[in-house]
Amino acid sequence: MPGEDRAALGTAVRRQVLGDAHVDAAERAKTSFDEAFQAFITEGAWGSVWARPELDKRTRSLVTVALLAALGHTDELEMHVRAARNTGARPSEIAEALLHVAVYAGVPAANRAFAAAKRALAGQEGTKAQP
Repeated sequence: MPGEDRAALGTAVRRQVLGDAHVDAAERAKTSFDEAFQAFITEGAWGSVWARPELDKRTRSLVTVALLAALGHTDELEMHVRAARNTGARPSEIAEALLHVAVYAGVPAANRAFAAAKRALAGQEGTKAQP
């Protein structure tokens, strides 16, 4: 797929998953310093991987939540917990993904992840802080 098409597809998928407000804010914050990096993320992550049909966006969100939790990337994790709600994942499913992290990546990683997920969920209207 040509780069322009992958960029357009990536932008559309990114908006579906993260929401317009997040993408608009990221675009406003973009500078010449990180412009190439932002294009790489949009085309590579969103236009290539997230756009693939083999997994639906809800499943990809849960996989992403588990990976970010296992790696201890709590800032990105909070963003992707909110995104998982956009893709249809229920708080109970997010909690199950994090429980899996405890078994395969360790209790300390899961403990940090549960705290981050609770913060993210508490920040969403109509969602209880405890999944």
